[in-house]
Amino acid sequence: MTSLNSQFEHIRQSATIALADRVIGLRAQGRKIIGLQTGDPDFATPAAIVDVALRAIQDGDTHYGPSRGTLELRRAVAAKIAVSDGVQYDPEREILVTHGSIHAYYCAVQSILNPGDEVLIPDPSWATHANMVKMLRGNVVRVPAPAENGFVPPLEAWERALTPRTRAIVVNWPSNPTGVIAPREYLIELARFALQHDLWVLSDEVYQSLVYDDAEPTCIGSLPGLRDHAILLNSLSKTYAMTGWRVGYLAAPERVIDNALKASQNSITCVTPFIQKAAAFALTDAGVREDVEEMRQAYARRRELVLRLAREHGPSPVKISAPHGAFYFFMDMRALGLSSLEICESLLDEASVGLVPGSAFGTQGEGFVRMTIAASEADIEAGFKAILAWADKTANNEKGVVG
Repeated sequence: MTSLNSQFEHIRQSATIALADRVIGLRAQGRKIIGLQTGDPDFATPAAIVDVALRAIQDGDTHYGPSRGTLELRRAVAAKIAVSDGVQYDPEREILVTHGSIHAYYCAVQSILNPGDEVLIPDPSWATHANMVKMLRGNVVRVPAPAENGFVPPLEAWERALTPRTRAIVVNWPSNPTGVIAPREYLIELARFALQHDLWVLSDEVYQSLVYDDAEPTCIGSLPGLRDHAILLNSLSKTYAMTGWRVGYLAAPERVIDNALKASQNSITCVTPFIQKAAAFALTDAGVREDVEEMRQAYARRRELVLRLAREHGPSPVKISAPHGAFYFFMDMRALGLSSLEICESLLDEASVGLVPGSAFGTQGEGFVRMTIAASEADIEAGFKAILAWADKTANNEKGVVG
């Protein structure tokens, strides 16, 4: 039989997408499902952004564009990073426009990794962080970030994971799936670790604008000495409700961008020019900034809704803590004694609620499930109440209580 790429034997399909596909299938069968599994904002893209894209299409901005991205957008990205992160990047040499943040991550990993090189990735973390490294023939070393340590890897865990083949580490704060933000003091120590061992730091900053309770994420590239070791990845998907537009960017030293450009040219050619026009507008328009803040405040209200419902419900097998950022609750359901997958399958079958098993994000996520608040308040309230009721019933059944 003709062989296939053996590397893909080590890669699982996205659990998030698989759950979303199953929810779509059940809805097609007529089932009413509350979908709390996907990190896709339920808001429409701000109308002003859409208008800019439509005008650009009408103006004929529909052909190939510069493979690095339009200079207008690269300048907007550089200005945004200077303001939000306090790091200066040359828009002509150190910014690459990408087809979303996954493509940015792909180009970055392609740029720095040789086959067999190792990348240290926290566990739990978004599955693509590990899968992409495996796809590109690198080796993943998971660094435990247990719940008991606030889902942040102890500094000594990074040291224990280090080998002579280690080339990079991945950080993602605010985190998907946990919503955790690492303290600045911790990041200063982590930056020293990276510098001491001459490591690249891939920083996934997709959720950096979605924070609560006056939390202030620290861009690791802004820390002393790390600017030339940091590779910043971001997109407009979550912050601007532009998931379907597929536009992101990479900011890094020139030699990284030169390699990443080759990866981009040979995978997508360029990002759609009229989308870049809209993206540049999104990053620079004051009115859009107000729209973004309104969305963030809506997520904050939904976060408080879940916390209030949990308080009102009282003792439960479902344990939650307030996320510092992003738009997920990573719920601790270990008390039920079931696997994350069993929990999610039962909730879908018995309570008609779609969630993502925590085990999809790593072994430290076992017993947890991820619930999005990028959904309507009505769905969040109904879905979370259904989760609590199902958990109570399941726990009572385990104890032999009939009722």
